[in-house]
Amino acid sequence: MAEILRYFNWTYVSTVASEGDYGETGIDAFQQEARVRQICIATSVKVSRSVNRGNYENVIRSLQQKANAKVVVLFTKSEDARELLSAAARMNATFIWVASDGWGAQESVVHGSEKAANGAFTIELASYSIREFEDYFTKLTPELNTRNPWFREFWEHRFGCRVHEHGCAMKSLRNGAFKPESKIMFVVNAVYAMAYALHNMRQAVCPNTTKVCDAMKPGNGKRFYREFILKTKFDAPFRPADTENVVRFTSLGDSLGRYNIFYYRKEDNKFVYKKVGYWSQGLVLNTSVVNWATGVVPTSQCSDPCHPNEAKSMQPGDVCCWICIPCQPHQYLLDEFTCMDCGFGEWPLANLTGCYELPEEYIHWSDAWAVGPVTIACLGMLCTLAVAGVFLRNNDTPVVKASGRELSYILLSGVLMCYAMTFIYIAKPSAFVCALRRLGLGTSFAVCYSALLTKTNRIARIFGGARDSAQRPRFISPASQVAICAVLISAQLLVALVWLLVEAPGVRKEVGPDRRDVVTLKCNSLDSSMLVSLTYNCILIILCTFYAFKTRKCPENFNEAKFIGFTMYTTCIIWLAFQPIFYVTASDYRVQTTTMCISVSLSGSVVLGCLFAPKIHIILFQPQKNVTNLRAKENRFSSVATTAPSSTYSQASASTIVPTVCNGREVVDSTTSSL
Repeated sequence: MAEILRYFNWTYVSTVASEGDYGETGIDAFQQEARVRQICIATSVKVSRSVNRGNYENVIRSLQQKANAKVVVLFTKSEDARELLSAAARMNATFIWVASDGWGAQESVVHGSEKAANGAFTIELASYSIREFEDYFTKLTPELNTRNPWFREFWEHRFGCRVHEHGCAMKSLRNGAFKPESKIMFVVNAVYAMAYALHNMRQAVCPNTTKVCDAMKPGNGKRFYREFILKTKFDAPFRPADTENVVRFTSLGDSLGRYNIFYYRKEDNKFVYKKVGYWSQGLVLNTSVVNWATGVVPTSQCSDPCHPNEAKSMQPGDVCCWICIPCQPHQYLLDEFTCMDCGFGEWPLANLTGCYELPEEYIHWSDAWAVGPVTIACLGMLCTLAVAGVFLRNNDTPVVKASGRELSYILLSGVLMCYAMTFIYIAKPSAFVCALRRLGLGTSFAVCYSALLTKTNRIARIFGGARDSAQRPRFISPASQVAICAVLISAQLLVALVWLLVEAPGVRKEVGPDRRDVVTLKCNSLDSSMLVSLTYNCILIILCTFYAFKTRKCPENFNEAKFIGFTMYTTCIIWLAFQPIFYVTASDYRVQTTTMCISVSLSGSVVLGCLFAPKIHIILFQPQKNVTNLRAKENRFSSVATTAPSSTYSQASASTIVPTVCNGREVVDSTTSSL
């Protein structure tokens, strides 16, 4: 019975038992089996021996109070089952009955209450008729069967006459519809089991006699039970040829149960018991002949089944009652009781059995957001390399020398790095790419503005020294300038390295508020950290702008300071516009990345256009200006009245001087690479 309930997943049932050994013992055994299979008992009712019609209706009312327990297990005598069905019919109560062999397949139980019994599952001990017993029994008459005192009473009840009356004893059991009790088989098997046990005991304790010996006296009953009854095993006698029925007992003294399972239903306008399976140490059911009223298997559970996206929250101390708790959209069902979060960047499958990874999104090289910045960067790099080529080819001309060759090449390398940053920012984020972003962005700016600061500082010190005294300023040689520039660049590299150590580079995944969007790959550095790392570059820009402004009054025959001033003013405008734009576009990584790339490329383009374009113009299109004005000098940084221009190009030697006028005074520099 418990396995039938488990088969249909009926986990919340009520029970009714007849008072007495049969009902109480049976229902106790059922409850033990039910607990093993996690089947809960909603209510358990006992029918007393002195129950009346009203009490049966009270039993039905008790069952109706547990509305979710739609299945009722009956372990009752046949008369109690009949009265319960009658009460259910009167009260229009509908249950699914699962009944023991007290109901079995008896028509008398359901007579008059067929509709109330419709859909019931009943069990009956599997048995077969014994023809030999039927032949023997139907031949008996009161005269021939004097050893059974009850037979005379049975005969009189059967034929409705007195044995001593004329003709009563002449009647025969073969006349009329006689059907012996179906459990005769078990009585026969029990008799044979006792006979086999006695036979085996006699052979074991007194093999030399054919009579009952002292060892077989009643005082040895316990030994007889343990060693012989429980160990008896034989094939049942009188069984049909196609029937397998071995008689043996368990350690508890129970025989092996075999049950037929019936389903009570309406068929051809008539209610019948339909065999749907059997149980022999295991359940076998043929549910194809079971027709449910609703077309689906009814439920009998304490709580309604949870929806596919809900988990069961069990009530304390109860295995059958639960509360359904919806899982969050980003959760899947680890089991029927647990909602589990999908990992970051993952989303539950449609059936909630697991998670799948959301597609990763980043700027691809073919995206429109990447084409523009990459095109600008490629053009800028070509221009930078072209400028570097022109400078290298005219390395010893006055314009290149006056530009400060070493610092110019450092400046060009910084511009080239600015353009190269576009490719690093467009590349798919990874730990290596993120590390390059941190190192490259600040360093490329630092290379540019360190070289410019060194230039402007040198110009300011030379012009200031020429105005205030005739003594040559210190650290204006090319080697000193390169060293100063390297120190300034090293400071930014140190900041970037500390940043890498404090906040290890890596990739983070970002999703939208509902976590269902595609995953955006980003470097794990914060925007604020990136801007803080550029603070040093801001200081360099401010100092460059200050020195460019300070030397703004130099006349046109020394216009290096003027071009540096244009460069720094434009750079300040770009940087002032970049920071608010960078934060405003933080919600869209595409716009932010494109803005960053274009801003960095513009910074390099400003340096390339404002500082190098005039020099390239002179070198390529006005070579007549790319000559040295020679002047005799008496000593270093002395004032002169006249100049001796040279109309032809000549190399400046160690004693060559380039006159320069600033703030109304003419100053000269005799270095091999002049201002």
